[in-house]
Amino acid sequence: MNLYGGIDLGGTKIYSIVAGADGSVLGEDERPTLPDHGLEVCIERMTESLAAAASSAGTATSALAAVGVAAPGPIEFRDGIVSAAPNLGWTDVPLRSFLSDRLGVNVVLENDANAAAYGEFIYGAGTPYDTIIYVTVSTGIGGGFILDRRLFQGASGAAAEVGHMVVEPDGPICNCGSVGCLEMLASGTAIGRSATAAVEGGRDTILRELAADPTEVTAEVVAEAAARGDAVANEILDDAARYIGIAFGTLINLLNPQAIIVGGGVSRLGARMIEPITAEARRRSFRQSFEDCLILPAALGRRVGALGTVALAADA
Repeated sequence: MNLYGGIDLGGTKIYSIVAGADGSVLGEDERPTLPDHGLEVCIERMTESLAAAASSAGTATSALAAVGVAAPGPIEFRDGIVSAAPNLGWTDVPLRSFLSDRLGVNVVLENDANAAAYGEFIYGAGTPYDTIIYVTVSTGIGGGFILDRRLFQGASGAAAEVGHMVVEPDGPICNCGSVGCLEMLASGTAIGRSATAAVEGGRDTILRELAADPTEVTAEVVAEAAARGDAVANEILDDAARYIGIAFGTLINLLNPQAIIVGGGVSRLGARMIEPITAEARRRSFRQSFEDCLILPAALGRRVGALGTVALAADA
């Protein structure tokens, strides 16, 4: 059986696996990225992480059939270049060639959200379908489109920037330069920002007591407060769900998917977020298109990106 490597590169951690083309994980490793130590250190840590995963699977990196890598930020997928990854401090890094030279095997490079979309499509909640949208709602918001069983990358690899769909024309200014982007209103960062404003504004809420630092309330604290019945926390989550539902309604109308699969922290909240998102998407969608589409939580957890790169490597 051919074995493949998968590396999910994030701003804080590197997660590597060795798996078969069927998605069976035989070895894994996780370690800090340490981006402040520079590019060379980061690449060395990626190769060391994959080597550790291979060792735990009883093999070596040189024996792998191919390796897939998921990286943050826009990717020039034809040339294997990470165009911009602010959380790593990278601009125009030829990551594919750097890694293939060190590993001695073919390397496939993809954007992290696209890789996750492909992972859910091949191994997870998207396996019964031909056309799906994957959206991850965590610190930021990203997405990936599988259209007629093919990963849709767009003209330059920048397709599916779901987090930069405008859902509030008079909303806050986004880092991308636009205003009212979904990421500014419904990401984990946005949820935490709304909660901090509620605490600082003196609203009656248990968020103040639950937060380790009431000047920086996190989305996790909001979720805990909401589960305890806190009205302010539930209002914040409902607002985020409404904005996500608006975006999903537009996606359903445009692409007529069979499923939208929700990953990241929102998927871990389950029905608490999926139900109001679905209700809002229903209000915003063409009826037939909505009835064709299910909104589902992701299935693969933290392995989603790495498994997606394994599938991409196996298909290369």
